[in-house]
Amino acid sequence: MPASTSAGFPPTEPIVVHRGRIPLRDSFASLSIRNYRRFQASQVIAHTSGWMQRIATDWLVFELTGNIAAVGLTVLFQWGPMILFGAWGGVLADRFPKRPLLMVIYGGFGALSALLSALALLGWAELWHVYLIAFVLGLAFVLEAPARVVLVSEMVDAHRLRNAISLGATVFHFGGFVGPALAGVVIALAGSGWAIAANALGMLMVVVTLTTLRRNELSPVPRSPHARGQLRAALRYIRRKPTILWPMVLAAFISTFGMPLPVLLTGMADRVFATGATGYGLYTSVVAIGALSGALLSTRVRTLRLRTIFGAAVVFGIVQALAGLAPSTALFLPLLVGIGIARLVQAILADSLVQLSSNRSIRGRIMSLYVVVVIGGQALGGPLMGAVAELIGPRLAMVAAGGIPALAAMVIALIIARRGNLRLQLSLRRHQSIVSIVSRSTVSPPQR
Repeated sequence: MPASTSAGFPPTEPIVVHRGRIPLRDSFASLSIRNYRRFQASQVIAHTSGWMQRIATDWLVFELTGNIAAVGLTVLFQWGPMILFGAWGGVLADRFPKRPLLMVIYGGFGALSALLSALALLGWAELWHVYLIAFVLGLAFVLEAPARVVLVSEMVDAHRLRNAISLGATVFHFGGFVGPALAGVVIALAGSGWAIAANALGMLMVVVTLTTLRRNELSPVPRSPHARGQLRAALRYIRRKPTILWPMVLAAFISTFGMPLPVLLTGMADRVFATGATGYGLYTSVVAIGALSGALLSTRVRTLRLRTIFGAAVVFGIVQALAGLAPSTALFLPLLVGIGIARLVQAILADSLVQLSSNRSIRGRIMSLYVVVVIGGQALGGPLMGAVAELIGPRLAMVAAGGIPALAAMVIALIIARRGNLRLQLSLRRHQSIVSIVSRSTVSPPQR
């Protein structure tokens, strides 16, 4: 957006990440870096197996209880630690070297997955087992998220960071495409335990890969010394940066209401379309197909703008609301693709804008707070939307899950426009944008 003219409201200029047309080969530029390429190769396996565990765990809880709200509580237990401790995750992660820290964390992920799979395979799994392991996984994730973000910035140089962020999201959602489909097949043929066991192997692959990274090709971020007020300093930094503050405010609405989609898809699969575990895996995979497409599209974006991020949020919300009203799977499936595309474009551009707007020395703390908002919203939204689905049905719950974020995006955009003294300008002149955002003080030249 153009610079603000209001006193006390800092500029929100767009961040140009690529000048001119982007060659197709540059969409994968960061893969030319050996460490990054090897790390992301291991992440393909890890994210695929992680999605398998996520789907299998949700279905295991549903099998144990038959209750959608109980599935939502699984989300709360897994991501609840981010609400309680996430703000300090970045502070702690900034004090340790990232590669060995992540080796310990991924090793812990694998051990917990192996334990849960053994309980499920032996028929000993109880609901409290699932909730406890989910909570411990959430504790580990408090450190994993900021450490992984900073490790990527240690692997790639500054001008390739934007591309690395997009490709990382592409890898994540490729796993989200393959993992649920595999989980549906494995659950149907062998049960949830084997799908969970696959994640233990995936985490082992990440640990092995981290040991093979060339340390002399990393550019470590200096470790932050122990000092008072580091978290308060990060919060002050966020308040002064609209390109960080407003995406975080929007993320709170999207993560709380829009992102607990798997909880709602459980209800759509079981109670609306009667497709069971196979259908649940299919729906999640279809969303991931759209997400993968959105992630690839995001690598072609040349300029990061607040208005693009908010526009994508409006599209995401509207499409999700329409999906809740779809009368058949023939209409439901393409709308799920649209949800994935819009959500990933919005998420990656917001994530990129927040990262590139923050100083490298404080990025771990900023991203930990950003993850608190995103994951904390899911932790609250999972049981909330599960309860809503039980109360009013999965269809109307999906309408609400899309409509609330869309409305929030429009309201926040109006607030930004009012504070920045901005307005929409329509033009039918050649070589000009039909719709543009300009300062209210800008006077259009008289018509000839």
